[in-house]
Amino acid sequence: MSKKATKAADNMYYLARCEASACNADFSSREKAAEIVGIDRTRLARIELDTIAPYPEEVKAMAAAYNTPELCNSYCARECPIGIDNVSEVTIDDFDRLALKVLGSLKDIDSLRTSLISISEDGYIDESEKEAFQDILDSLEKISTNARALQLWALKNIQLK
Repeated sequence: MSKKATKAADNMYYLARCEASACNADFSSREKAAEIVGIDRTRLARIELDTIAPYPEEVKAMAAAYNTPELCNSYCARECPIGIDNVSEVTIDDFDRLALKVLGSLKDIDSLRTSLISISEDGYIDESEKEAFQDILDSLEKISTNARALQLWALKNIQLK
């Protein structure tokens, strides 16, 4: 892109368009990008300047056009009223780093399984088991987040599904 919009410098939609412009010069122009994405250019400008929030359909369209599947995850984690409380934002690293994170989060899976079996065998969670159960939930969240990051990397880099 020829010049950076300083007012939009921190906006994830603007940054995604900038990243996409490295592979497709059409995205260096907001007007051409708006045409490709199917959003009015003024609306795209307002989204990139944080004066309005995009609709979910617009985020999906930008994510597809810019080849940034992580944009949908970020939208859900940061802006969606339901997702804010339910979706963890992920960061896409290099493949080798992501693979190590996934493997690292899985290393204690056998002890998690054993602990969950022990906690659940009587059918309820008593006070003495709550801390161990929370540890299980935290570990599962870590596994889930790392797995999602790897999925997004694959979508972005090898166009699966």
